[in-house]
Amino acid sequence: MISLYLEQPTWLHAVRASHKLLALALITLVMMPFADLLLWALALFATLSLYATLGRPAWAQLKSYRPMLWMFTILFFLQWWLASWQLGLLVVLRMSTLILLANAVTITSTLDDITEVFLWLMRPLRKLGIATENLAFAMSLCIRFIPILIAILNALLDAWRLRGGGKHYWRVIAPMVIQSLVFSQHVADAINARGGLPKQ
Repeated sequence: MISLYLEQPTWLHAVRASHKLLALALITLVMMPFADLLLWALALFATLSLYATLGRPAWAQLKSYRPMLWMFTILFFLQWWLASWQLGLLVVLRMSTLILLANAVTITSTLDDITEVFLWLMRPLRKLGIATENLAFAMSLCIRFIPILIAILNALLDAWRLRGGGKHYWRVIAPMVIQSLVFSQHVADAINARGGLPKQ
């Protein structure tokens, strides 16, 4: 069901999901106040170096993020127009680093591991009668869906370019929505076939 999870074990697989998520949160909190371009460039370099230590399968998955280059380009020029090119570059470096770090966590953590972390964080909500197991499972799926939807978009854009569609990339929005709905239905069918939502 989750195709972008790295089946080949790496050193990051051995780290508990809770520790990886905590490290991601701490890095975000510590780094966000800084606006030094060199610092964020080094952070992005360190992140790419992290992928290099995970082997070729992890490095190959970076190709699925090519469609985001368009978004980063738009953000860069928008910030340049509103403020300065330095701010535009800072936004791109920040987003690239944090998105790739978050992806590194998801590709080396199983859905069950991430769900268990959310369940632990939501334990206080159980006293209020909230079905935390369903909420945690939904949040885990949302995190998993992000790289998968990006991969679907990447495939659609490649098909559009091969067919000579030109630069009218907005026309892939409709098939993107359709494929997302179809994928969601497949996930729902898989969940039902396995007995429905997980129980505590």
